[in-house]
Amino acid sequence: MKNNAAKINSTYREALKQGLREALQNDERVFLMGEDVGRYGGAFAVSKDLLQEFGEERIMDVPLSESGFVGAGIGAALAGMKPIVEVMTVNFSLLAMDQIVNNAATLLHMSGGQLNVPIVIRMGCGIGKQLAAQHSHSWEPFYAHIPGLIVLSVGTHEDARGMLLTALKSPDPVLIFEYTSMLNSEREIAADAGAVDISKAKVLKEGKDISIITYGTGVYKCLEAAAELATIGIDTEVLDLRVLRPLDEETFLASVAKTHRVLIVEDAWRSVSISSEISSRIMEKAFYELDAPVQRLCGVEVPIPYPLHLEDAAIPQKNDIVNAVKKMMSHD
Repeated sequence: MKNNAAKINSTYREALKQGLREALQNDERVFLMGEDVGRYGGAFAVSKDLLQEFGEERIMDVPLSESGFVGAGIGAALAGMKPIVEVMTVNFSLLAMDQIVNNAATLLHMSGGQLNVPIVIRMGCGIGKQLAAQHSHSWEPFYAHIPGLIVLSVGTHEDARGMLLTALKSPDPVLIFEYTSMLNSEREIAADAGAVDISKAKVLKEGKDISIITYGTGVYKCLEAAAELATIGIDTEVLDLRVLRPLDEETFLASVAKTHRVLIVEDAWRSVSISSEISSRIMEKAFYELDAPVQRLCGVEVPIPYPLHLEDAAIPQKNDIVNAVKKMMSHD
């Protein structure tokens, strides 16, 4: 992102839209395809009015067939286009798993380096807004498991504005997870915000007492928790992973070496999760830097409930983060 003193208020939704709009303006090979992205303006209004601006050849409504239109996007990428494929929610991506895992992720390898697949797949993701068990998932760990993919998590408004622009320059398939519960949230971003680095994690708050490592909807919750913890003298470092594959080990291991205590926060289920992987790598590569065991705060391992109070109880909230850090520090 460019540095500029001027700031504007932007919703997460508008930041996503402006990044998408700029991408379409920058390169005529870029086009958007997905369910209801055109005339309806997108299931979450991210592509609203773009059909009128760019026309049907670049804002393409598709049939309700994830395997079909993700496959078409892969074909377009192989033919030299720059497709942005929108999968309405991450749950529906299961219907395109064969295309993503067996084709997009493997073609470079299977062709002996002759075929790149420069496709970007955007997915609505996360838990919130009472969408119940079939539409509320944090399935980033599924895709972060797969070699051949680049997996990004949009946890801030700056990244919502700029990640897509950089992803489109990648010769490899990129999956971008966007969080539907954040769409209406508003934050200040630079007036000239643009493309961002998609290779590194980012320390959003410096601290010396404990590192909180998170991504996605955990980012702002952890920053809020850090602000509350500061009032009682606990200096917390908050790190947004941002890139879930390939993980930026260097940044989070440096944070561990600095604070010597770690709490990992994510909405995904605890078993076989991103936090599992981060914890393992810390134990393998920074064990002697630790003054206490690594702790994890993850989603409760149940199908996500519909009632709001149970949905809130199923994923880490700010107070849960504050209490977990207090407990860890009290054992020092």
